[in-house]
Amino acid sequence: MNLNAIFSILQAAAGGGFDPIVLMLIMAVFFFFMIWPQMRRQKKTKTFISELKKGDFIVTTGGVHGKIHTMDDKFIILEIEEGKIKMESAGVSMESTQAAYPAPKKDA
Repeated sequence: MNLNAIFSILQAAAGGGFDPIVLMLIMAVFFFFMIWPQMRRQKKTKTFISELKKGDFIVTTGGVHGKIHTMDDKFIILEIEEGKIKMESAGVSMESTQAAYPAPKKDA
């Protein structure tokens, strides 16, 4: 639904007279609940990817777990159990550190 359709619906509901303040309030609510959180998530993800370094354990968006072997601005070489794969750095989903995923304890 575009802004003109919303405007016409609200104008019809208001009986023809439409207050511009209502439109500004709707746009402010839309910004604070939809656009602003998305911008914060994008900034957080960009910061996370820029702070990655060789040796970090990561999980890709496809669910592949591995350790960063080498990386540059755009690509990451990921060490997995079967060998190495080259992937885009944008495909990193989250960090998989030993603190987040501790090794299972062996029973004595």
